[in-house]
Amino acid sequence: MGLHDDIRLLAGAPLLSHLDADALRLLAFAADRRDLAAGAVLFAKGDRSDGGFVVASGAIALDTGRGGPVATVGPGGLVGRTALFTATRRPATATAVGASSVLHVPLSLMRRMLTEFPDAARRLEAEIARDIADTSEALERVRARLLAIGREG
Repeated sequence: MGLHDDIRLLAGAPLLSHLDADALRLLAFAADRRDLAAGAVLFAKGDRSDGGFVVASGAIALDTGRGGPVATVGPGGLVGRTALFTATRRPATATAVGASSVLHVPLSLMRRMLTEFPDAARRLEAEIARDIADTSEALERVRARLLAIGREG
């Protein structure tokens, strides 16, 4: 795949779709591609994060170790969203379902992009804030249901 293909791939990824062409070009130029054989572990639960990954081909299964994969991410999907912005521990093991390819976007690269493109940083901040608000609302609905169940019992 060439630079333009990588830009297109990144532009379609969740969250990264909010970036403009120049910011995407920087990420695509500096990101590194990793090819994985079927069953290869991209990272293990508990590993220190070093950035996020956009699936270019194949699929990556995420397993928290609690009874099978919790999600499978296919082409254009983002694995390790939080790791794009901060160093943390991986909450799951990521394994290639079949032969797969990912673009690795290191934390240092993401920080550089946010510094060089402050408008992009503001758009990402707004999108993350919306996601947090949506998650809070969903948790409140679950809380209300649990309270209702407790009153019934």
